[in-house]
Amino acid sequence: MQFLNSLKTQMKFHNLPFNHWELDKPLNEGALQEICNAEIVDLNKTNINYDGTRAIDGGEGKFREGISDGGKAIKFRCFVGKENSKDFQNLSKLIEELRSKDTYGYISELIKKNLFNSYVRVEVICDRKGFWLKPHCDIKEKLMSCLLFVNKFNEDESLGTDLYDSNLKKVKTLPYKDNYGYFFSSEPNSWHGMEKKEIKKERRCLQVNYVTFKTDWKVQS
Repeated sequence: MQFLNSLKTQMKFHNLPFNHWELDKPLNEGALQEICNAEIVDLNKTNINYDGTRAIDGGEGKFREGISDGGKAIKFRCFVGKENSKDFQNLSKLIEELRSKDTYGYISELIKKNLFNSYVRVEVICDRKGFWLKPHCDIKEKLMSCLLFVNKFNEDESLGTDLYDSNLKKVKTLPYKDNYGYFFSSEPNSWHGMEKKEIKKERRCLQVNYVTFKTDWKVQS
């Protein structure tokens, strides 16, 4: 139960520019390796360019409400579902931990949102040269947003997520440190993104969400 242990013993709360929590060492070594080894298409070898959204196709959150499969960007993303879970044994164990009442109940109390009928969604991310993310707030279907960093190539810590105030002024950058991350509850003022910065090789992350729409992983009752 490394993720829950990190919540209980390695967590820091911050309320500026909005409520968020930082986590240290939330993943075991096996999960870190699976994130590093996941095959994800290199957009630099295609004719598609980064447009400041993670959907790649211009799909800002307000246009993607209720779309659970990633839209046109699905082939550029690596969601962990039942069909490929055998390839991600450690991440599958993490998903079971996230589905457990002990874990989601603990997070529910922190973020003041009911996760008892939610679903877990886990996605391996690999951002490469040219990636950036415009300031945005997540879709309302995301009850909790979490990003866990995997920095195995000594990328600069400034490649973490930028947080903004309601005037879209950058307030802080969460450090892109190996086996480190953060989470928050999606709110109208939870502006975040990543300004254009130099990625030397790749920026690996694991995105974890509790969502209202159906995935393969409903939380346990």
